[in-house]
Amino acid sequence: MTTRQRIGLGIALALSVANLAGLGSPTPAGETGPPLVVLVVGALLGVLGIVGSVVGWRSGNRKVLRVVAGAVIVMALLATPAFFFPVPAGVKALVGVVTLVSIAAVVLVLSPARVPAEEVRS
Repeated sequence: MTTRQRIGLGIALALSVANLAGLGSPTPAGETGPPLVVLVVGALLGVLGIVGSVVGWRSGNRKVLRVVAGAVIVMALLATPAFFFPVPAGVKALVGVVTLVSIAAVVLVLSPARVPAEEVRS
């Protein structure tokens, strides 16, 4: 496991915890915000991301890293409707930042492992 992958897993873990916390503050009736089903799916993805990040950190298993990346991608996709609904500009900016951070996390988590010097020379 490379340092890049560990940094990506740390970011994915933070995003997953934030997604899980979103379930604690559902949208009040009559206000614009994500429906409860989106919050529940986001929380489930958050749990998947947390577990996957911990397992991936400890094992370095490529399949687990792919699952974490997939969870982060879907979490980011669940946030994108904010760009198309009348929400405050601050919320749109926050979603934009979270989307960029999610992309960075996926790129880092899926970065290739180092190739030993002996294999490069042969």
